[in-house]
Formats: sequence, structure tokens, C-alpha cells
Amino acid sequence: MKKLLGDERRNELLRLLKNEKAPITGTDLAKFANVSRQVIVNDMNLLKAHNEPIVSTSQGYVYLNSDHNSALFERKIVCLHTAEQAEDEMLTIVDCGVTIKSVIVDHPVYGEITASMMISNRLDVQNFIERVNDTQATYLSLLTNGTHLHVISAPTKEQLDLAEKLLREKGYLVES
Repeated sequence: MKKLLGDERRNELLRLLKNEKAPITGTDLAKFANVSRQVIVNDMNLLKAHNEPIVSTSQGYVYLNSDHNSALFERKIVCLHTAEQAEDEMLTIVDCGVTIKSVIVDHPVYGEITASMMISNRLDVQNFIERVNDTQATYLSLLTNGTHLHVISAPTKEQLDLAEKLLREKGYLVES
């Protein structure tokens, strides 16, 4: 494909994101547009600044149209576990048909830090864990000694209830 410039490129990227339900990596968008990944990062920031509902997840960029949120139940849960238990926590949630939308930590200097996750299945969990390991990154929850919030969503309230029940049984849920 020929190299697209400015607004034309951003319009094409927006069209791609709107038509794809799965996340698209910055690398794949860069290849599509025949530009560097940094140009894509800048384009995504410009589109977000124009109120386009684009979310950066660990799997790539997602356009949140109304389909993503229709008829979904959502809640925040407070979790506490070690880094070694992170994979089990995520698998417990997604195995109930629940999506982990984000993680939130309350940092003593920066305040609330939120990171989009959009993890919905075992493959997403596997890819997330591999990315953490490959980059030698640390979990945000390490900033708060393991305590963190997740925003989770599911098609039914019962799925959210089941995920909470299983997390509680494993000792990962913080109760008030």
C-alpha cells in the first residue's frame, strides 16, 4: 500500500478499527499504513483527542462502538494477590465468561492509575502473561503491594457473581 498522509491515514486507521472487533496491534497498523509504529501512536493520540473511543489494550487498539457495551453488566472488584497468582486470577475471571476491562491502582504520588486490559479469554491471558514475561515488565499491583481494582463486565449478572464467588474462594477478593 502507498504511504498515506495525515488525515487520510487517520481516516483509514479509524475505518479499520471500527470494522474489526478484535484488537489490532500498533505494529500491524504501521505495516498497513506504511509508517513507523511511533507515527501510529501519535495518530491514535490525535484520534483520541478528537473524542474517538479508541482504547489501547495489551493486545492492541480497539474502537469501542456501542456494540462493545450493549447489554453488558459491569462492576468493580478489589483484589489482592501475588504476582505469581496473577495468571490464576485472570483465568478464574475469564473462565466465567467475564471480561477484565481494566486494572486500577491507587498510587501514593500519582493517585489513581488505570490501565485498559480488555482480556476476555484464555488466549488473551496467555498473550498478556507472555508479554509481561518477554518485556520483563511488572504488574501495576506491585506498586500497591498486590492490591488493585478490576473493572469487569459480562453479558449476565450471574457470570459476574460466579467470578466473584470463585475469586473469594481462592482468597483473591478483598471484602469490605
